[in-house]
Amino acid sequence: MNYFPIFLTANKINAMVIGGGDVAARKIELLLKTTTNITIMAKQVNPSVERLINTYKLDWLSHNYQQGSLEAFNLVIAATDDTSVNLAISQEAEQLKILINVVDQPELCSYITPAIIDRSPILIAMSSSGSAPILLRMLREQIEKTLPDGYGKLADFSLKFRDHVKARVKGLRNRRTFWETTLRGAIGNAILQGNSQQAEQQLIVSLNEEILPPQGEITFIHTLDGDPDKLTLAAHREMQFADAVFYDDKVNKNLIEYIRRDADKFPQSVPSTMLINFQHALELAESGQKIIYLLAEHHALPHNSALALSSIVAKELISGV
Repeated sequence: MNYFPIFLTANKINAMVIGGGDVAARKIELLLKTTTNITIMAKQVNPSVERLINTYKLDWLSHNYQQGSLEAFNLVIAATDDTSVNLAISQEAEQLKILINVVDQPELCSYITPAIIDRSPILIAMSSSGSAPILLRMLREQIEKTLPDGYGKLADFSLKFRDHVKARVKGLRNRRTFWETTLRGAIGNAILQGNSQQAEQQLIVSLNEEILPPQGEITFIHTLDGDPDKLTLAAHREMQFADAVFYDDKVNKNLIEYIRRDADKFPQSVPSTMLINFQHALELAESGQKIIYLLAEHHALPHNSALALSSIVAKELISGV
């Protein structure tokens, strides 16, 4: 990745926007979604910027950029139409180790602002690393169409009951399954339709039902030619719920990106065509974990007595057909 994705804590932002035109106005409006701790530096500002200053009581330094003005800030946006001024701002910010964004000059930036889909508190940030803005806009439009406006309500609901669910539902995988079932089912639909009281009552009923401890399992996924675009829905779902993943050098490493981010990774030095690490996978599964074992191509699994005699559920999937 050319850029490291990150979200900044809103109440710790102390921002400086240098410039008073339309571009500056757009940047100020974006910042205002998270903070009003914003200072504008510009000798003159257009009506849009002036309105934002007055409405939100923002600080305005009514002079052009001056060297030595950035020390009090931790985020700076240069939105002037003077390339030499933008360069000077970037150089000062870099010396002070302050986050700097220079509009339309990525080579002078230490960060860039992504395309954003806002379903607060759910935020989706996307970037093409500056390489394909039209493609990025197309992707954003696709996601916007499939993401209901009420998704933020689902997030608020989850936060409200998170501690209750954690206390009642033991095991990380059990909680993931519980929440997915809850949010995809009747309770989630009730929230999206504005029936939050009904949803809360249904959730309380479901929490009072018996919830079994997590059962370990192993899923062997034959990845054929390893093309991620051919990943089946069944394989993708299994990978998203994994607690740990095993794979060797013959497996396409791009497939690892589809595994749940905080799953444990166990790269194997010996190809699976020679040896499959049944013992380690079994030990983890017996502790209640869901194990994914990625296998390049498609070869018959060798018989393993320990697996055959265990109570662990073992499944095979072929992905890529």
